[in-house]
Amino acid sequence: MTEAQQLGPTWKSPRAWAVLLVVLVAGLAVDLWSKYAAFERIADVPVEIRRDDVMRTEQLGRLIPPHDPVVVIPSVLEFTLVLNPGAVFGRGAGKRLLFIGFTLVALVMGLWMFAKWTTSRDWLAHASLGLLLSGGLGNLYDRVKFACVRDFIHPLPGVRVAGREIWPYVSNIADAYLIVGINGLLRHLWRSDVDEKKAKSATSEPLASEP
Repeated sequence: MTEAQQLGPTWKSPRAWAVLLVVLVAGLAVDLWSKYAAFERIADVPVEIRRDDVMRTEQLGRLIPPHDPVVVIPSVLEFTLVLNPGAVFGRGAGKRLLFIGFTLVALVMGLWMFAKWTTSRDWLAHASLGLLLSGGLGNLYDRVKFACVRDFIHPLPGVRVAGREIWPYVSNIADAYLIVGINGLLRHLWRSDVDEKKAKSATSEPLASEP
């Protein structure tokens, strides 16, 4: 009997669902609130984004008034308003419907992974999936409501190496969730692989000692 069979199906575990849903709901709330607060407070006047305006213009920068970035830590972190027509780090501009479809498929895959790929005690995987789902839903909300994604976080502003800026991208908290969630799942995979190798080694040792 496998470990998953011994622990029971994940989708029947209240603890597993609690970890997934608490991380998902809390993460989504923080992401949407942070975007709202940023577009209310970073510029000199509140910036209201309308879907119709976004659909009519080819230069989204015109929808944001000129403003000075809010410097949190010099050369480490600043806040500035950007509208992103693409995916993470501005890639794939003009393919909004493709990204909406991809996000929906990814959300279904995330729930499938939760139910079929984890055990009821894999809290790291459940939390990581919660972050991935909240990040995907946060940016999906923006793409559906505003036809673009609201970004405002700029790490390492102005820091250059060999004349090139290290991190020219402006992102949001949902993007950070995606990065952290992927890293959490990779760690879960690595730890599961180590545990599996230990279990195989433990079961093979008695056989090796027999005459």
